[in-house]
Amino acid sequence: MPLELGVWRIDGGVQPVEFGHLDLEERLEDILNENIEIASPNWLVIGRQVRTEYGGFIDLLAMDRDANLIVLELKKRQTPRDVVAQLLDYGSWVARLEANHVAQIFDEYQKRWKKNEIVSIDDAFRNKFRISMPDEMNSSHELVIVAASLDSATERVVKYLAEEYGVHINAVFFRVFRDGDREYLSRAWFRDPAETIIGPPDDETGEWNGEYYVSFGYPFEVVRDGLKRGYVVAGGGSWYSRTLQLLEP
Repeated sequence: MPLELGVWRIDGGVQPVEFGHLDLEERLEDILNENIEIASPNWLVIGRQVRTEYGGFIDLLAMDRDANLIVLELKKRQTPRDVVAQLLDYGSWVARLEANHVAQIFDEYQKRWKKNEIVSIDDAFRNKFRISMPDEMNSSHELVIVAASLDSATERVVKYLAEEYGVHINAVFFRVFRDGDREYLSRAWFRDPAETIIGPPDDETGEWNGEYYVSFGYPFEVVRDGLKRGYVVAGGGSWYSRTLQLLEP
């Protein structure tokens, strides 16, 4: 279960902020399409209501900074069992997408949902992540259920698929809190996103070229002290700390 989030207003006494589902699951697709960083700052939306060859429609299709695809399926009014089965079905289709098909999906997305000038997927990737598109696109993919909540059986299935079979699957929960005429959106991940980072299987790792690259994402004081004293720190999940152990003095 994700951590339960409560919000209290503390000016003028302690008052709980009202929680409500509202029509959240109907609105989330618009909200995430407008600003996917609410879910993850490392995603770029490249498709919405993407029709698969099996007849279904993927709610949102995103790409991460490694050019891997993220399938987001909003629960809406589906039963928990249906949303997991549908997400797996979409994953089986996305896994076979070639680079030219992904680019076509992005072009269609811009024509239908965006009013700004159409750009290539390479330019959009570069503008978003400040790096060039990797040579290999869609080497892996991640499946994400987006909902206000899930039942315990579905949570067990998601955890089982991830831990026993290595499926890159997760769930992200959004809730709305209302304070008078104001609304606040909260987010909680079912599984730590750092533990579900997509990467190539160990037996597909290429030969290492002997170079290390470090990106400082910590507060300035940590970066300043690290540069001054010559150390590197890593947090946010065991994926990062395990990687740090590869370094030598």
